[in-house]
Amino acid sequence: MSVSSAFRRQLEGYSLTTAEILYRMPDHPHLLQSFVWQNHDLCPGFPELRRFLAFWRDSIEGQVHAVRVAHSRLIRPAELRTVNGEFHLH
Repeated sequence: MSVSSAFRRQLEGYSLTTAEILYRMPDHPHLLQSFVWQNHDLCPGFPELRRFLAFWRDSIEGQVHAVRVAHSRLIRPAELRTVNGEFHLH
């Protein structure tokens, strides 16, 4: 039985990363436009995001103004807590 490459990457520590990129409009540099990028990436270095931003810098005219990053581990320890008590039904 083979395991998908996406699942294998999650076991290696990759997790869902979302970046909101604010950039200046090339024809109207005083206006900011928003672009949302989402991919699996490694926290805290974010090599995939850095690679995308390098591509943006080299290939897209809109100058990046700010980047906001949100990150969530998809595979993490179970969130369990003990409960003191007993419940009886009927």
